[in-house]
Amino acid sequence: MEWCDDLSSGLLQAAPDAILVMDQGRIMLMNDRAEEMFGWPRAELLGRHAEILLPDASREHYPEELEPAVTEAVAGRHGTVSTTAMRRDGSEFPVETSLAEAETRSGRVLIAVIRDVTERRNAESEQARLRQEAQNHRNHRLESLGQLAGGIAHDFNNMLGVIVNYASFIIEEASGDAPDRQAIVADARQVLRAGERGTDLTHQLLAFARREVVRPEILDLNTVIADVEELLRRTLGEHITLVTRLGTDLPSVTWDPGQIEQLLVHLALNARDAMPQGGQLVIDTACYHLADHHTLDPGDYVRLRVSDSGQGMPADVVERAFEPFFTTKASVENTGLGLATVYGIVTQAGGDVSITSEPGLGSTFTVLLPAGAEPAAVEPAPEPVRSGGHGETLLVVEDEAALREVAGRILSGAGYRVLTADGGVQALELAARHEGAIDLLVSDVVMPGMLGKELAERLVEVRPDTRVLFMSGYAQPVLASQGTLDPGVVLLEKPFTSADLLGAVRRRLDG
Repeated sequence: MEWCDDLSSGLLQAAPDAILVMDQGRIMLMNDRAEEMFGWPRAELLGRHAEILLPDASREHYPEELEPAVTEAVAGRHGTVSTTAMRRDGSEFPVETSLAEAETRSGRVLIAVIRDVTERRNAESEQARLRQEAQNHRNHRLESLGQLAGGIAHDFNNMLGVIVNYASFIIEEASGDAPDRQAIVADARQVLRAGERGTDLTHQLLAFARREVVRPEILDLNTVIADVEELLRRTLGEHITLVTRLGTDLPSVTWDPGQIEQLLVHLALNARDAMPQGGQLVIDTACYHLADHHTLDPGDYVRLRVSDSGQGMPADVVERAFEPFFTTKASVENTGLGLATVYGIVTQAGGDVSITSEPGLGSTFTVLLPAGAEPAAVEPAPEPVRSGGHGETLLVVEDEAALREVAGRILSGAGYRVLTADGGVQALELAARHEGAIDLLVSDVVMPGMLGKELAERLVEVRPDTRVLFMSGYAQPVLASQGTLDPGVVLLEKPFTSADLLGAVRRRLDG
């Protein structure tokens, strides 16, 4: 019927894929999509062999790639094969071709439905590329973690070796018939020095990992630089000239002043090592408006640049400079954490740090920090703190027995009455039995069974007059929001000296 022929023609033209009807491999009929896909006018294709569109033909009637599909079609089954097609301009593209045989008045013909799969193949290639990139990233992270773990183990083993051996020397010297006091003091200082190095390394690790609790203040960056300038000069040595060029009308920044000093010292040490024969280190500050950046939001920033005239770094070293324990320096004192610490400090403050360097042309470290809206505040000088106690009762909670004993010994010797517990459960039981006041809870933060924060809340609920002082070397996950102390939280960071502990306790008791 005529309407049926019209319907068949309409379906042929509406198909989203190219459709060819072939007799003995020659194109007898095609739809508009075939013209569009291959770039050939219909009049030039009709009657020609299909190999002009599917070029790798080696058979008389059909391309070799289509042989499996042709076999299926001749057997009365639907056959599909992936192959390559060619446009009129000679460009090739991937296709999926489905074939089926059909009976007509003139005999049997082969119908080919050809789908352009370029976009799908590109998407698959992109997915494969992204999967490979993710795998490479995971491998790189695992390599970095292995490097980090190995570096930590190496450095701490060195420090522990010093501590263990010098402690043995002290025991031997003190056990003799005539103890050599000077030798004992000298050896004890070596133990103390190794402990201080371990403390510094711990702080660097926490800063690198952005896990160190920070105490941000509204600061004038120029003032902080001026305060630490003399320290930097001593760090650099007389063979290096330090030049500061501090911008005017600099907006304030919100940052921990101790971390600024730590960052500047690390950059100064890095510059000193790059200028063994001497040179110049320039520190400059300026206002900076950021319009576009890969990680920071547009807006006003304070720019800090630290530039040296040293040896410079090749591109492959610049790329890895912020990795933990990556170092090109041979010094045994160098941990390879300096620039990783700089990166951790800056990113924790919401900023960004970048390096510009070339061999022989020195290096420039550029730090961008969000500008604060409020003017820099001038803090009054702290009043002297009395360190001794007057019989106040302290509840010291620490799961590490040796440290609990040390803290109790320090506080008892300073005139406090000390109760000790190894965890939250024991502390609450002790507090319930104690008849007098408990003036201050001195508690570790991370303890098995009950965290220090929960202990403090439960104790203060039944003893509202008890004040709280936390002590921890890794308090950030429990006490802090965005790396800063929560309101009302007072923290003494481990490891601490007796002066640190006594000062913090006295300040907390005096309110």
